[in-house]
Amino acid sequence: MTYIREPTYEVSYFFRRILLPFDGSAASTRALKIALDFAKRYGSKVTAFVVNDNSLNIDIVRKKLESEALSAGIDIGIKVVDLDRSSQSTATKIIEEAIEGNYDLIIVAARGRTVSEEIAIGSTALSVIVNVPISVLLVR
Repeated sequence: MTYIREPTYEVSYFFRRILLPFDGSAASTRALKIALDFAKRYGSKVTAFVVNDNSLNIDIVRKKLESEALSAGIDIGIKVVDLDRSSQSTATKIIEEAIEGNYDLIIVAARGRTVSEEIAIGSTALSVIVNVPISVLLVR
């Protein structure tokens, strides 16, 4: 008979603060559910990060976040920032927030509001993965 050790939940020490880029898409909602599960299981603090590029209805996005969090029984932070497309990108905003906010993990959807099913990973997710200095969990 083999001995099975008690779980230690070392994950809770590595991923205390989670950044969740959220755009209201189905893929980002799947990422939200995973982030909420991390919060529930490991006590992580989740901050939903919404980059307002003037194509989103912020009230609807905020209600969706609050509804999912409420049904999971988890409090999350919601941070909304405006984007000036002439000089900034969504990925840059996410990377800046990850660094300045001292997050431990980013949980990001592979594709956001991209229409084409042929694209396996979007440019924002790819840019974040390549350039951010912290761990990234990519949700497909």
